[in-house]
Amino acid sequence: MTEICALASGSNGNCYYIGNEKEAVLIDAGIAARRIINRMKERNLDPLKVKAIFISHEHSDHICGARVLGKRLKVPVYVTSRTFAATYSAHRPAAPIFFKPGNIIGTGSFIVHPFLKSHDAAEPCSFRIEHEGLNIGIMTDIGAPCESVKSHLGKCDALFLETNYDERMLWEGHYPWPLKKRIASDHGHLSNDQALNLIRDYCGKNLQVIFLSHLSAENNTLEKVTGCFSAIEGKIKIQLTSRHEACEVFKLDNYRTKDSEYQGKLNLFPEE
Repeated sequence: MTEICALASGSNGNCYYIGNEKEAVLIDAGIAARRIINRMKERNLDPLKVKAIFISHEHSDHICGARVLGKRLKVPVYVTSRTFAATYSAHRPAAPIFFKPGNIIGTGSFIVHPFLKSHDAAEPCSFRIEHEGLNIGIMTDIGAPCESVKSHLGKCDALFLETNYDERMLWEGHYPWPLKKRIASDHGHLSNDQALNLIRDYCGKNLQVIFLSHLSAENNTLEKVTGCFSAIEGKIKIQLTSRHEACEVFKLDNYRTKDSEYQGKLNLFPEE
């Protein structure tokens, strides 16, 4: 059984848990180490099971807690050399292990596939975590879906997917024009509609659940994003994440039958 949980998801901090009965890995540590540990305990997740932390890029909402958390749990923090160099010095892991995008990393029973994505950072990566035949994608902070994102998404059984903003709220909101352009650019973030279209075009038939992730507090609402994804509810399970607390732990079963309740893009959007 694979357990997955968004411990934090939003512009104020991100941290994603993938684990089993004996071990776990974290993707990003963008809130204080103490809060990450407390949120794990609140969801009955044992922090001592964590064997490694993987960092997607240098922005503080993805790395600010990594230095302290790595020391406290006595686990390695994996980061690219360019991300490490671009990270604010106080947030840099004390003893990083450098990886290169595209190189596969094994840690315990997990196989980690890091790959480049389009975002305004030094060397931004998304991840696909493989465990006992299941694949979990962590794909946030994506300005435009590149070929790597599309390819790895098609292999996923579960997916943490960025749904950062509602387009109308962004363009009619109070943000200054340069910031609006940055968010909506190919190196910014995915809108609700962009994320839905990505699923529509590239999800695989084994996709069981999507966690709507990294929602903007100013340019999105739970009602907007769930309304957008209501088109596929019932075919793929839709879960919400939160910036304020850990979401419910989702237990991912390794089943792949032709009659599965969730069939991915097979009959996902029937012809009208």
